[in-house]
Amino acid sequence: MRIRDDTPSTPRGLRVALLFALAAQRLSDFYEHGQWLTEAQGATLAADWLARSKNALPLNERRHISALSDQLARQIASSLSREAGLFAAHEMTEALDPNYHSEFAQTILAECEKLLVGDPAS
Repeated sequence: MRIRDDTPSTPRGLRVALLFALAAQRLSDFYEHGQWLTEAQGATLAADWLARSKNALPLNERRHISALSDQLARQIASSLSREAGLFAAHEMTEALDPNYHSEFAQTILAECEKLLVGDPAS
């Protein structure tokens, strides 16, 4: 899974992309259904996405990235109005297409990188 053509195909790049994609999904689900994915649901979704791109991560790592994505998505949601949150979720989801450019998504992608770099478990 790659967010953009400039997202590196490295183990770290894969984790950053996964964190971003899970945060986008969490925000979309929250704004569409009023519920947050559980850590286990996020880890399962991550496994499905990784399998489609012929990648894999151990369960403990998927759960950890799922937890970080929950933290990021809730932080984004708490700092935005509902309308702005819907826009953020839409922009992040659209940015999963490598042909779509979004400065907002690039900013969030950079935040994902910072979260992983600053995380002792990563």
